[in-house]
Amino acid sequence: MTLKKAPFLLLALALSTPLALLARGDGDAVAVAPNADQSNTSKLVYGLLSDSRYAYRPRPLDDALSQEVFKRYFEALDGGKQFFTAADVARFAPYKTKMDDAIRSGDLAPAYEIFAVYKQRVGQRVAYARALLKQDFDFTGSQRWEYDREDAPWAADGKELDAIWKKSVMNDWLRLKLAGKKPDDIRKTLDKRYANLQRSINELKTEDVFQTFLNAYTGAIDPHTDYFTPRTAENFNQSMSLSLEGIGAVLQRQDDLVAVREIVPGGPADLSGKLKVGDRIVAVGQGKSGPMTDVIGWRIDDVVAQIRGKKDTQVRIEYIPVEAGIDGKHAQVTITRQKVKLEEQAAKAETITLPASAGEPARRIGVIKLPAFYQDFEGRRRNPNDFNSATRDIAKLLAQFKAQGVDGVVMDLRNNGGGSLDEAVELTGLFIDKGPVVQVRESGGRVTVNSDRKTGVAWDGPLAVLINRGSASASEIFAGAIQDYGRGLVIGETSFGKGTVQNMVDLDRWPANEAPRFGSVKLTIAQFFRVAGGSTQHKGVVPDIAFPVSVDASEYGESTYDNALPWTRIAAVPHLQYGNFAPLLPRLQALHAARSAKDKEFQWWSEDVAQFRAEAAKKYVSLNEAERRAERDRQETQRKQRQAERKALGLALDPLAEDLADDGLGASERDIVKDAQREKLADKRPDPLLRESAAILGDAIEILGQDRKLSAQVLPDSPGPGRWAE
Repeated sequence: MTLKKAPFLLLALALSTPLALLARGDGDAVAVAPNADQSNTSKLVYGLLSDSRYAYRPRPLDDALSQEVFKRYFEALDGGKQFFTAADVARFAPYKTKMDDAIRSGDLAPAYEIFAVYKQRVGQRVAYARALLKQDFDFTGSQRWEYDREDAPWAADGKELDAIWKKSVMNDWLRLKLAGKKPDDIRKTLDKRYANLQRSINELKTEDVFQTFLNAYTGAIDPHTDYFTPRTAENFNQSMSLSLEGIGAVLQRQDDLVAVREIVPGGPADLSGKLKVGDRIVAVGQGKSGPMTDVIGWRIDDVVAQIRGKKDTQVRIEYIPVEAGIDGKHAQVTITRQKVKLEEQAAKAETITLPASAGEPARRIGVIKLPAFYQDFEGRRRNPNDFNSATRDIAKLLAQFKAQGVDGVVMDLRNNGGGSLDEAVELTGLFIDKGPVVQVRESGGRVTVNSDRKTGVAWDGPLAVLINRGSASASEIFAGAIQDYGRGLVIGETSFGKGTVQNMVDLDRWPANEAPRFGSVKLTIAQFFRVAGGSTQHKGVVPDIAFPVSVDASEYGESTYDNALPWTRIAAVPHLQYGNFAPLLPRLQALHAARSAKDKEFQWWSEDVAQFRAEAAKKYVSLNEAERRAERDRQETQRKQRQAERKALGLALDPLAEDLADDGLGASERDIVKDAQREKLADKRPDPLLRESAAILGDAIEILGQDRKLSAQVLPDSPGPGRWAE
């Protein structure tokens, strides 16, 4: 079980790389104070968010909003309410109505004063936690660790925080004990963990604190408006373009060293044949002869900044090979940087073969998994015929499917949080023959219709879209358009419910700075509506065939934000209706219910979802060892029984069945090589939801092929794509 652990809520804010705020480990705290650039940036962000020409829902920065900023800043620093006391919050209460003045004037002293106290409180809590490790704990009682403290009141005083932290430490200890660790090893592991927590806060830079404070302001405007420092803006843009200029290695912080987590296939590091997963980087030099800079103890984004660079330039990396001990002999490699495509987030294809049924042959369903709607905006400006694009990649995959003669296609958009609006429109155009895709309403009320204007389609056969609660924004535009056109079936869970459009605004464009200084704002500029007129805001896209809900709408989604825009609708726009699946859905639902009731993997998934939701609803875990051990044993027995049943039934085995037990460790505490291997194996685990989605699409193809009357009702004889039966 992964428990909420502040202050990593702060560390994760708006960052695209893990542990991105860990800095130099020289034992000295970095001085944290505002500077002139941040003062100017604060004024620029205020001007942007208060101007209706830019912001979709501008809010005056008055005392009311100031109080929201105050509240959100404390929550960003200490979302789990494990560091500040009620007295601390009361001490700064006079600032509740002065945050607006601080932002407008650029006098950011209040934010840094609050952060200074926060850093002190972290030090006190860490010292207390480390002192607790000297004692033994009693795990025979009825105590429990209530880990979800988001809605809890601030602790009255230090004694109350002591009680909270003791239970937290007990839980950390118990998890390691249940994983088979001995007391001395547990003490060493936890002492290092808490010391690293202290260091991570001490080493936060002024820009990290500034970003967190400004995001308390932007988040008070709406949930999807964010401020990025120049570095985090660069990371965000690279994640959107799926490309960067560097060596093609994913890095991870482990204690004082940065290690190689993954080598990008075909990238410069891979082609060098020297760097391997687990190698630890100790120094970096620029060019063939530049001095080597020791990077031991550096924060990961500082190391990344040293390694990245312009295409065709060289970087020298000194490292300790993974097979050598920490004091092993160092090695060195010179790598020429190139443009690297981040393939892990690119669209991928696979094929599912459905078994033959009475009178019907086996069917092959093509699956395209799309993690994000990516586009290299800068690359498109430079060369419109050659740039990274989700639509371009998927068009190639669809062409392959056509050549292979697949019977249908499932677009898997589960956990696809969105991306480029243009990509959502263009991707829809691969399946419809011209027409409106989404309506966009700006702050002044003007509505623009974004349409696919290209004649022809890349795939005109049977189509399904698989979504879940993690499918948001551009995913909802695509799924909603496919549903409104009657172009395909939508299967899965109701989506996230994000119906707003954001745009990146470069704050350096107004002063025309030669080098980035002020960062960027991801600003909500519009709201989008489906061609049928409804918004996805709050309500999301409701599937035609629903799977059991894995995450409740009260726990995750747009509806959980207290300042999200309300649902509304506007007039529909004329569009073709390729099909109307309503008459077909009862039969598909019946077939799905009958099949899933016999599908062991689907039933196990449903059981796991129910168990997860029941545990999550409790918001606590027992600190009784016997209870926890019994639950762990039950889970282990269940995993073994399921694996045995898979073997007996001839099902694909779960490659992680013997490696799913909680090891009590954090990501940076695990063996990086083994952890990376587990991550790869996770992609090969049985996926009953995807297989069932393919089966539902196969059912639709079969029914419409056999029942001409129903086919004529569901798919009227009209030109264009969507003619599933001949």
